[in-house]
Amino acid sequence: MGASPGLFLTIFSFIAVIGPLVFVHEMGHYLVARWCGVKAEVFSIGFGPELFGWNDARGTRWRIAALPLGGYVKFLGDMDASSQTDPAWLEMPAAERARSFPAKSVWQRMAIVAAGPAVNLLFAVLLLGGMAYMRGEPESPPVIGRVAQGSAAQAAGLQPGDRIISIMGRNIDSFGDISPIVGLRPAEPLAYVVERGGERRAMTIAAGTRIEKDRFGNIFRIGQLGVASGPVVLRPIAIWEAPIIGTRHAWQVMASAFDGLGQILTGRRSASELGGPLKIADISGQAASLGFTSFLFFMALISINLGFINLLPIPMLDGGHLLFYAIEAIRRRPVSMDVQNWAFRSGLALLLTLMLFVTFNDLGSFGLWKSLSGLIG
Repeated sequence: MGASPGLFLTIFSFIAVIGPLVFVHEMGHYLVARWCGVKAEVFSIGFGPELFGWNDARGTRWRIAALPLGGYVKFLGDMDASSQTDPAWLEMPAAERARSFPAKSVWQRMAIVAAGPAVNLLFAVLLLGGMAYMRGEPESPPVIGRVAQGSAAQAAGLQPGDRIISIMGRNIDSFGDISPIVGLRPAEPLAYVVERGGERRAMTIAAGTRIEKDRFGNIFRIGQLGVASGPVVLRPIAIWEAPIIGTRHAWQVMASAFDGLGQILTGRRSASELGGPLKIADISGQAASLGFTSFLFFMALISINLGFINLLPIPMLDGGHLLFYAIEAIRRRPVSMDVQNWAFRSGLALLLTLMLFVTFNDLGSFGLWKSLSGLIG
């Protein structure tokens, strides 16, 4: 096992990942709100007691808080950081009320809320596209160069020269498209379409399972088909291609996130694989110790997941607000305050429960529960 990245590097790397991502997320909300004429009262990076802050000419309080696990923008007319509507907004003077968040049309409110996750996804696209521009884009057609002895591919009858056309109905355009699908599904029968000698044939193949332990002691179950590609080359890309390639890579990461969440919900993967802030901090330190490129890729990965999670239709998250606004757009009137209050309390309880669960998982992944059981035993 390799050396641990150390506590200082882990903490510094975690802040270096989370801080900028929270900032760009909240800046997305802030900029679209300004464009729509909404006054921002507070722009906070972190929660809890304020460490330091300042007021700008527009009356916005910019603050850095003690708990760097998120952030928020509180708009005029919001009751609190969760963006629940303050019933007192109707009693404001007309000029002030016009600058409040609740006074804006439902479409403007939806745009303001959606801007945060959208900017996180855009930020990841820029990071991934920029890395591809600097180092080149790996290219390899999905043609099998070698089949490993005793592998799932050999058992299924795959041969060198076979071209994999699709897996699970998903088109395979390059050899790199295979691993994100197969790697998440060890021992799961999948539908393949394979081309051999100009003829296409349908096959069902269950990948083998490879247990990996990285140098930091993390253990992973990974699906392995047992094939290798032909030569891989780094193709220089034009600057105009970078956003396209970044978008494609970001979509691949999102598809993997959807796959992983679906497998956990259907019981095909253990919920113990869900990680929380402690695990993110640990992996951020590991990524930083592996080099700047690894760190940037990890930041892009977290940015995508931050955008994806915030779009889930859970009250307290951006997706929950968007759900209420969608209902309002259909019904042509807001959801009642009683329903909203009940939903926000339920959403908060769900998020707190999830936070406790993933923290329990994180501590377990660090070996705490095993150590305690050994001491008790």
